[in-house]
Amino acid sequence: MSEEVMTIREMCDAFGVTPRTLRFYEAKELLFPIREGQKRLFTRRDRARLKLILRGKRFGFSLEDIRQLLGLYDMGDQQRTQLAETLRVAKHRLKEMTQQRDELSQAITELSEQIDWGERQLTGEKPEGRAAAI
Repeated sequence: MSEEVMTIREMCDAFGVTPRTLRFYEAKELLFPIREGQKRLFTRRDRARLKLILRGKRFGFSLEDIRQLLGLYDMGDQQRTQLAETLRVAKHRLKEMTQQRDELSQAITELSEQIDWGERQLTGEKPEGRAAAI
């Protein structure tokens, strides 16, 4: 073979994933290793795809989003379509993440205030305002 390939074990070690994860991505048609009997050999392209899959998952992209974005690679337009769609999906995900962060920050602030109020109640300090118990 002219292309450098990696075994499933080498892929697992290189990317910190399990064989089950690689087989799952293969079943979902995200990776396309060369099959030699029971042996799977992963090409440079598979490694690049796995890197993008793992990055997409870390950013919270769905597997379907990732599959569709990877499918745009071979459009023949120097990946312009893939890049444009990736940016669209990424901007949408960033907006969702920012909203989640803001909601979480607000919940953290409110919970901290409730904890402070509860601790003052237990120590007998005069509470400020009329906060309800958690």
